[in-house]
Amino acid sequence: MIAGAAFIVWLGFLDRNNLLSQYQLQSEVNRLESQKAFFTTEIEKTREEQRELLSSPEKLEKFAREQYLMKKDNEDLFIIKETTDKK
Repeated sequence: MIAGAAFIVWLGFLDRNNLLSQYQLQSEVNRLESQKAFFTTEIEKTREEQRELLSSPEKLEKFAREQYLMKKDNEDLFIIKETTDKK
């Protein structure tokens, strides 16, 4: 009985692969899997956006104007930034 109890204590708390380290590793795996799922959906969204942009010159022009603030030679560009008051 004593040897069995000592073996369980050794494996549960004193070994390099004890219960605490196993729990930490499992939580790390879960965190990484959730990040993988998030980035997979983000990649799919980006690919869909890319397909849309490459399919239509009008959409590509709209994207360039909105994201990169591009303009035509005969246009003036005004940028309006909204501010939030933190009081």
